[in-house]
Amino acid sequence: MTVELKNEYLTVQINETGAELSSVKASDGLEYMWQADPKFWGRHAPVLFPIVGRLKDDQYTVAGQVYPMGQHGFARDHDFRVVSQTDTTATLELTDSAETRKIYPFAFRLRLHYTLTDHELTVGYDVHNPANQDLYFSIGGHPAFNVPLAAPEGDLANYQVTVAPKQTYRHIPLKAPYNDIANSTTMDLTKPLPLTRELFKDDAVILDLKHQETTLLLSSDLNDHGVAMTIDDAPYVGMWSPYPKQAPFVCLEPWWGIADNVDADGQFSHKMGINQLAANQTFNAHYAVKFF
Repeated sequence: MTVELKNEYLTVQINETGAELSSVKASDGLEYMWQADPKFWGRHAPVLFPIVGRLKDDQYTVAGQVYPMGQHGFARDHDFRVVSQTDTTATLELTDSAETRKIYPFAFRLRLHYTLTDHELTVGYDVHNPANQDLYFSIGGHPAFNVPLAAPEGDLANYQVTVAPKQTYRHIPLKAPYNDIANSTTMDLTKPLPLTRELFKDDAVILDLKHQETTLLLSSDLNDHGVAMTIDDAPYVGMWSPYPKQAPFVCLEPWWGIADNVDADGQFSHKMGINQLAANQTFNAHYAVKFF
């Protein structure tokens, strides 16, 4: 089933499976979101919960017990319940179950909030801990945007990402599929970053945002269309397109969490980038995308 939001500028579709944003279409028919061609990547914008990236050996330990979990967690493959909906807003919810507790021994309530305002879509997360023990989790977005966005066709190489604030960022490399934070470098983003296939030869480009509000503008000199993502208070952002495929999309990924480091000890509470949420507390985060 699909939830639809609409105003005079944009029509948005959200799949109840995974609460996944699947389409943002302008009134003239221009589609901004990648349409999940499995030849390249069969998803649109999965919700990453309760982990972001990969766990070392695809497992982790809580209270002495080992649990398996695949990349990016399980929320993206579960059906969410529509809690509320208007013409321009929707809230979808996933809660723990006997099935989730087999691989994630925590009670939780995850809600996705979508709000359409003029040319902008805001995606909000809230994670509530209904239990009397701490909840450990990560969460993030993985939206994929069509490249090219409009004619003339062009290619990834005709696009760039401009990051604000314009500054030098810590770049966290991947020793695939894990982080290698000890070998972090710097990336000068005082000027726009040209997109190339080779940029993604080691998987995602990961920037340490240090929780400062950050905007990433995906644009091209070939046309006037683009997307501008503003991320509020996230520690990391990833940029990704599958290498070496000639995939016609790029992902801009706001993360409140990150993959395991190469030296991870497997203890979930020690995990790099993990969020610890006290009993009966709620975590809130959001990002917004302007489409033009």
